[in-house]
Amino acid sequence: MAAPQTAVVLAQPPCREEDPDRVLVRRVIGGDEAAFQALYDLYFPRVYGFVQRRLRNQADTEETVQETFINLLSSIESYRGDAPFGAWVFGVTRRTVASRFKRKQHPMVPLGDDDSSEAHSANVARPPDPYEAYEFQERLEHMAEVAMCDLTQDQRDLFRLHHLQHHSIQHIAQMLNKSEDSVKSNLYRARKRLLAR
Repeated sequence: MAAPQTAVVLAQPPCREEDPDRVLVRRVIGGDEAAFQALYDLYFPRVYGFVQRRLRNQADTEETVQETFINLLSSIESYRGDAPFGAWVFGVTRRTVASRFKRKQHPMVPLGDDDSSEAHSANVARPPDPYEAYEFQERLEHMAEVAMCDLTQDQRDLFRLHHLQHHSIQHIAQMLNKSEDSVKSNLYRARKRLLAR
């Protein structure tokens, strides 16, 4: 009588769950409006917050967010899945904000004889428009990152004392017990690094 054969059960590797964003993207590409609504609901708060922090104007923010989602829908087939979908969404959002600024026309300032000093001073003192605010915020964030990564603590302190707290070179040198030349040269190196990046 033959010995009973035992069945060998091979363990199958556990299935990895597919990224829900990628599933939704495939459904959107297939024309599923409910899938696009799901992506919209998921990313709207983050996209809105991102745009609002840069534009600081509700009407411009709402219009730009709407334009961002139109751009997302029209270019969603270009998403390859190399990076998380959220990163791709914010890439589209940044490009939409930037292109909005490029299209924006800047107000003209008259330079003729009728340009009174009153009008000129009113123009100089005006608050920044959304484009200027965005540019300033982006540059400020970039400089802060460079300052943390590329400057020494000494250079950061000198930059803060001179450019942000408006102490004179002579006063800083006295405060820190350094020569004025040392303060000047460190400030020069700090500015050069900040402006080079």
